[in-house]
Amino acid sequence: MMQTRNLAILVALLALAILAPFVVYPVFLMKALCFAIFACAFNLLIGYVGLLSFGHAAYFGGSAYIAAHVAKVWGWPIELAILSGVAVAAILGLMFGALAIRRQGIYFAMVTLALAQMVFFLAVQAKFTGGEDGIQAVPRKVLFGFIDISNEFTFYYVVLVIFLAAFALIYRIVHSPFGQVLKAIRENEPRTISLGYRVNHYKLLAFVLSASLAGLAGSTKVFVTQLASLTDVQWQMSGEVVLMTLVGGLGTLFGPVVGAFVVITMQNYLSGFGEWVLVIQGVIFVIVVLSFRRGIVGEIAAWWKARRNGAP
Repeated sequence: MMQTRNLAILVALLALAILAPFVVYPVFLMKALCFAIFACAFNLLIGYVGLLSFGHAAYFGGSAYIAAHVAKVWGWPIELAILSGVAVAAILGLMFGALAIRRQGIYFAMVTLALAQMVFFLAVQAKFTGGEDGIQAVPRKVLFGFIDISNEFTFYYVVLVIFLAAFALIYRIVHSPFGQVLKAIRENEPRTISLGYRVNHYKLLAFVLSASLAGLAGSTKVFVTQLASLTDVQWQMSGEVVLMTLVGGLGTLFGPVVGAFVVITMQNYLSGFGEWVLVIQGVIFVIVVLSFRRGIVGEIAAWWKARRNGAP
């Protein structure tokens, strides 16, 4: 019964996603889907391993610069440009993760932030990044030789497929034996070590997977907006993905997706308020944290579980 209900919900959500660009501006939807991948990637690390990274902008923005450069300057096709961004994000995740997992708690968070700031400094100083101007007018070439992504409706469905593939991968990771070990590390790391698991290896692999998916989000987003800029790699972007995850629901599969759409919607429709957008976001964030401590999806899931169990 529950599997049937879940399947019906998934089919309804997929139908909504397919019809959405006929009602909502496709570029807005594509941007939200990219940030949903980013938030899901971040949630894989904090929600299922318990590692709070303040440096995920390094993988998101770094991959965006690489993808934009190889597509515009070297003339690579979009599929190879995206893969190159993911590869660079994975390499950065491997190097940074190997250093960061040696520490725990706030020390882990500060190490990731410091490493991300090094990437930001490199983006400011390097010639290929364009400095404060960034890399503009990134070309949208034909995908796989026959898919014309210059058409926004066509490109939306390409981005939707990328999102669904990333979400399916995260779902498989979370529900695999590997994912169960990650949850065990989050709940009780000393006990997991006592059971014979090489905890640091699992942490590092989770870190690389999270960085790679963040790179996929950044590489895809750069072709949506056709711009790679310092905004993608600065520390505020790392804070933004934390906000998305907490608003949607930490440690839930759909929570980061909902949080990403909520935050991107606020940024889009409240842009007329200028700098006050940050204040409004802060107020909404405080209200959500105080009223929905599990996040939007987390609270809905808890209510539904209590309802099923017959709680008043």
